[in-house]
Amino acid sequence: MTKIVKIGWLEGTSMKMVTVSKLKASLSEYLRQVKAGEEVLVTERGRLVAKLTPAVGADTLPEHLVEMEKQGLIKRGSGKLPKGFWDLPRPKDPKGLVVKAVLQEREEGW
Repeated sequence: MTKIVKIGWLEGTSMKMVTVSKLKASLSEYLRQVKAGEEVLVTERGRLVAKLTPAVGADTLPEHLVEMEKQGLIKRGSGKLPKGFWDLPRPKDPKGLVVKAVLQEREEGW
């Protein structure tokens, strides 16, 4: 069983804790969680021995978005917007169709 522990020095944060034996038995699952951005503390005989964290610069997109990218359904941005992007004129939507579509998608899910 995986424990969720509260990290006292980081108010409102929690982290998963797992024993070495459980980690070995379910390594793929824990690696999937780490790839998704979670951190996992590893213990052995009740003592903390390691902390698994995503690699710096690692792909931390959720798995479903990675799969959509592979299928060509979405394209990952470069991370930088062109200069003056926020000064560009906003598209007009006098009937509110975009807002309606977004709200409908939020209700129905993907």
